[in-house]
Amino acid sequence: MNSPYANPHSNVRNITLSQRFPALIKAAMLLVLLVFSVQFVASNANAQAAKVLGARLGVYPEYTRFVIDLDRDVEFTYFLLPDPYRIIIDMPEIDWTAPPGKVTSGGGLISGLRYGLFKPGTFRVVLDVGKPALVSKIFALPASGGKPNRLVVDLKPAKREAFLVASRTSMEAYSARSRNDTSATEQSVDVAVKSGRGGDEKPLIAIDAGHGGVDPGAIGVGNVYEKDLTLAAARQLADTLTASGRYRVLLTRDRDVFLKLRQRVEIARKNGADLFISLHADSIGNPKHRGGSVYTLSENASDKEAAALASKENKSDVIAGIDLSDENSLVQSILIDLAQRETMNLSATLAANMVSQLAQSIELQRRTHRFAGFAVLKAPDIPSALFEMGYLSNATDAKLLQSPVHRKKIAEAVMRAIDTYFEKHTF
Repeated sequence: MNSPYANPHSNVRNITLSQRFPALIKAAMLLVLLVFSVQFVASNANAQAAKVLGARLGVYPEYTRFVIDLDRDVEFTYFLLPDPYRIIIDMPEIDWTAPPGKVTSGGGLISGLRYGLFKPGTFRVVLDVGKPALVSKIFALPASGGKPNRLVVDLKPAKREAFLVASRTSMEAYSARSRNDTSATEQSVDVAVKSGRGGDEKPLIAIDAGHGGVDPGAIGVGNVYEKDLTLAAARQLADTLTASGRYRVLLTRDRDVFLKLRQRVEIARKNGADLFISLHADSIGNPKHRGGSVYTLSENASDKEAAALASKENKSDVIAGIDLSDENSLVQSILIDLAQRETMNLSATLAANMVSQLAQSIELQRRTHRFAGFAVLKAPDIPSALFEMGYLSNATDAKLLQSPVHRKKIAEAVMRAIDTYFEKHTF
């Protein structure tokens, strides 16, 4: 075979080189392979996410210090949001699964801490501050003296007026950076569609795993996170529906990533979903209270508990550090569209089916079908229901929702409800 390094028009020279310098050619080829191997290993190392080795708070008389220990240097940006007061720090995707694990408590000026994947490519840390505080210093320290790379944030008390000025300035810079950014909605849609066996004429069911990423949702007995359980339940339901061969499935999220409430609805509408089912698991002060319930949309909640739950769920965007100042017009237009009574009636039918089937498999509350103003139920043209699978503040519910066997029971019951719905409503 011709040597790749020879004149392509001179076979004689090829043979001569290979005969005269076999060891040299072999050594050269080994060197090339070695170089490519080193580059491959280096590129893989660079592609892996930086890992968090630890995180801690230091409370001092004049300031509060927050430190993240990392196995390598990372880039970062930050901005401030008022009402409630928050410091938002964005980084490339990092791996925060190592100790200290799930950190949510605060100290000093920091009243709370949450973190997670905000959207593909961006990891977000949200520092809640109980009163106005400014970032006096934020800097990265390289590894040295046996200490790892560190991201250091120093906060100092401030007046509200100073906080608002800093917030406007930082938000202007953030908006400029984000102007050409691809939305998480589009990226999620690309990977979330699962087709059942057969053609595309089969109904498309949108399954929405509540919370995610920087928004953990409820934190229950045993430090279990709502966002983890809803994702596991959504995947189980998707697998069950797909395996039946009767449906196509759309997951609003198929990973631990944050989505705005309106993005979840937009994903379903953009893909022409026939039904929208949102999965949640609440936590309340009474540890004895347990059982599932199904909600459909109403501008007026059916009871105080439903109203409080809807209000709490609708604050997810605030928790994740989103500026909601431009949301009012959208919400108003959607509320007007909700005059379409047919969609709300179909949603009630779906909910009634779910209650009937779920009651055969799991514990439900006494008042099972309720009405509330959940943002994710406001698609004007898609029958929608929100299923609270249980209470994570109850030890029994929390344990059951972590069980794949229990989640399969839920999935099969919801599929039976969907079957009944489409038997009576063909379009």
